[in-house]
Amino acid sequence: MTTRASSELVPPVAFVKRRYSIASILAELWDSRDLVMQFIQRDLTVRYTQAVMGFAWALLMPILIVCAGLVFRLVVSTLSGRPLEGASIASLAVKSLPWAFFSGALNSATQSIIGNANLIGKIFFPRESLPIATVLAQCTDLLVGLIVVAVVLPIIGISLPITTLWAVVVLLLLIVFTTGCALVLSCANLFYRDVKYIMQVVLNFGVFATPVFFEPQMLGPKGAGIMLTLPLSPFIQAMDLAIVRGHSLLRPLTVESAKGPIEIWSPWMLGYATVTSVLVFCLGLLVFRGASARFAEMA
Repeated sequence: MTTRASSELVPPVAFVKRRYSIASILAELWDSRDLVMQFIQRDLTVRYTQAVMGFAWALLMPILIVCAGLVFRLVVSTLSGRPLEGASIASLAVKSLPWAFFSGALNSATQSIIGNANLIGKIFFPRESLPIATVLAQCTDLLVGLIVVAVVLPIIGISLPITTLWAVVVLLLLIVFTTGCALVLSCANLFYRDVKYIMQVVLNFGVFATPVFFEPQMLGPKGAGIMLTLPLSPFIQAMDLAIVRGHSLLRPLTVESAKGPIEIWSPWMLGYATVTSVLVFCLGLLVFRGASARFAEMA
């Protein structure tokens, strides 16, 4: 009788879903910043210390992009009868850096959860630290490439104007944008293992959709508008304008072409890049944290 009465008095167990916010996730990551630094150090050790080429790997991707772009520009200059200028080479070198960083970071970060599956089910730590550490480790390649470009540009007759300081803002926004993409893709690749293959195909052909090889004015007014609307294009275009052309990103820029005047930059693109970076980053944090409860069973 006592057992039955006590069982009737026991209230049902309520399962409360844990709520989280952007601020709480960022606070948790900040508390675990030492762990993030350890992951970054491990990635750098594997990439450089245990590699035969060492830091030369940091220049391999930008060099390949520049060489491919030079072949394309040589063909275009030969068909048009116009000589290939040093500014075109400098533009290719500068625009190859953000693309190489973006593609390299996503290639590595997409595999970050699966590559650390042995840690997922054993200890508790913010899972976001894995793709974030991978993206931040890729910043070393970006820094090496920037130093080399800064040395090479004056040699080919391109001086660094004061507008080069805009590159700092653009690259910080690019890192935020890339981190958000890395969070979503690393999470998606854990549940659907073919995501990495789809992403590699997109990155291989995406370089032709962004203003790396093609100048926007080559595509006419409509083509230029479509190209510059793509999320990654403002970062690449801004690097070229700020460093090679010495143009302030707060002023619009219109160039003449065979199809009439074409606007290749507008201040709204800087705002577009800023809003896109913040939204993608916040969305990546929320999607990643929402799915992280199932990581242990999927890894």
